[in-house]
Amino acid sequence: MDLLQRLARSLDRPLFPWKKLVIGFSVAQYAFEEYLSLRQYQVLKKTKPPKVLEQEVSQEVYDKSQDYGRAKARFGFVRGLWGQIQNIAFIQLDVLPKLWSWTGSLLLRFAPARFTGEISHSIVFVLSFIIIQQILSLPMNVYHTFVLEEKFGFNKQTPKLFVTDMIKSNLLAFVLAPPILAGFLSIIQKTGTQFFYYLWMFAAGLQVFMITVYPIAILPLFNKLSPLEEGKLKSETEALAKKLKFPLQEFDFGFLTEHPIIIGFILFSDILAPMDTVIKLLMNIMSRRFEFQADGFAQELGYKTELASSLIKLQIQNLSTMDADWMYASYHFSHPILSERLKALDWTPSGKVVVEEKDGEVEKASGREL
Repeated sequence: MDLLQRLARSLDRPLFPWKKLVIGFSVAQYAFEEYLSLRQYQVLKKTKPPKVLEQEVSQEVYDKSQDYGRAKARFGFVRGLWGQIQNIAFIQLDVLPKLWSWTGSLLLRFAPARFTGEISHSIVFVLSFIIIQQILSLPMNVYHTFVLEEKFGFNKQTPKLFVTDMIKSNLLAFVLAPPILAGFLSIIQKTGTQFFYYLWMFAAGLQVFMITVYPIAILPLFNKLSPLEEGKLKSETEALAKKLKFPLQEFDFGFLTEHPIIIGFILFSDILAPMDTVIKLLMNIMSRRFEFQADGFAQELGYKTELASSLIKLQIQNLSTMDADWMYASYHFSHPILSERLKALDWTPSGKVVVEEKDGEVEKASGREL
């Protein structure tokens, strides 16, 4: 704690170049991620699938998958640049302090006196910031859904559903953000230099609460959920659960005079970006290891062929990336790519996988984007 206090005192200087520091970290992370994307784009130019998939996937499907991957990558370049321009502009033009000042004036003019403190002010500030971000990202979201995804047959949203989902998302943010922010800021205000211990406990409790509430109250707002129908899938799932002594009961699928604390955390998140990159990489390594273990467990149970064939079908249905640059995959993918999983299963190619078609079109794995 003494170290942190000394560091805080050394950095708390009027002439410290905070803007340059924050922008420097932001640009460095952007440049690194774009470099990885460029490496991946070269892989997406390949014309032949990985050897393990040569006999499983037709050339037509592979070409379409590569085309889809390149289209998403080009869109990612534009979206990333737009996001970086926004980030730099917000910092250089002092958008955050100006927004803080404006929301404060708004509260003083329209809100009762008891709602003009820092917590109430921070809540209004964050909700205003969310609205601004929604407006700025709307053109990109519309293009992604109704142009890019539509071109490859993956868009299942109508304009009405798109707007409805956006309204629902914003309403949820307006309902959930105020109490969470109030708890977050109250802990910092009341616990002093020990705040991070209490904040950790608060975050852990909040995560448990959200895991419990999400499938019950939030997920049904965006997806239709229904019990698994009687049949082979349900009976075999129940039989497997009984064999493994797994307590299965019900299951579903769908799963600047002021120094406001909240602005400090927004800026701190930009400075923390390089460390977050390292943490993300380590989490991906751990997640990929668990995925290989899960595949190995399925293989031990005698489901090697079923697993491999299901993975290939999903790959075809979703036109997912069939090959990846190792650096890009390590940073972006929490799951191993298909060719890696098949190699780990020691899979022997058995011929082209047949994917069911409906009305002359390949039936997608999900009505919503995966």
